[in-house]
Amino acid sequence: MRVAVAGGTGLVGALVVHELAARGHDPVVLARSCGVDLTTGAGLAGRLDGCAEVVDVTNVGAVRKKPAVGFFAAATRNLLDAAAEAGVRHVVALSIVGVDEVDLGYYFGKRKQEELVREGPVPWTILRATQFHEFPEPFVDGARGPFVVVPQELSQPVSAGEVARALADSVGREPGGYARPLAGPERLQMADMTRRLVKARGARKIVVPVRLPGAVGRAMTGGALLPKEDHAQGERTFAEYLRRVAARA
Repeated sequence: MRVAVAGGTGLVGALVVHELAARGHDPVVLARSCGVDLTTGAGLAGRLDGCAEVVDVTNVGAVRKKPAVGFFAAATRNLLDAAAEAGVRHVVALSIVGVDEVDLGYYFGKRKQEELVREGPVPWTILRATQFHEFPEPFVDGARGPFVVVPQELSQPVSAGEVARALADSVGREPGGYARPLAGPERLQMADMTRRLVKARGARKIVVPVRLPGAVGRAMTGGALLPKEDHAQGERTFAEYLRRVAARA
């Protein structure tokens, strides 16, 4: 089956492409590096021809509300319009556990994406997942000097590979609306995850946890980003991820 993967060069997207190919599908990557800009629609014409399904794992680094909402609104509308025109029968989109409960700018963008998928012209499945094991990496990579500032947050991190497999599992099935959320096997504090990542890398950094103000901070520390309903649970632990990090260091 020919399957388009929007955002197919990113962390999860590349894994989805690999997973689909391993299952005998023909993945078509939609990304700027492949000549497709979903926010403008440039390069999208004809790219979905022959595609039966679309997996949407597009992402943006914006954390403020306006650019996050702007990105997901434009990219999702263009993708869905092109999918409908090409006769795509099913779109599978990745979202976040707790996206409705934390009023961060980026989360407003993901809410907009979900809204457009739900109300769009193509039958859909949305998979919500918790943060990936790699979530602390940008905090460490972006640190200037000896300090790594991270938000106080209770997480249940999941393997990006297991998320990719779950998305690939939805391909070829009937559109199912909201799928069972996917979370990792253990609950961890983000500051502790970051400290362990720093150690695995052999770096010399001091992790400084900061509680975000107001309702956002209360939600993040109080478990708003944890699954509260029946959910699928991954098997790979954060420790397994760290062993791979240490092997590369």
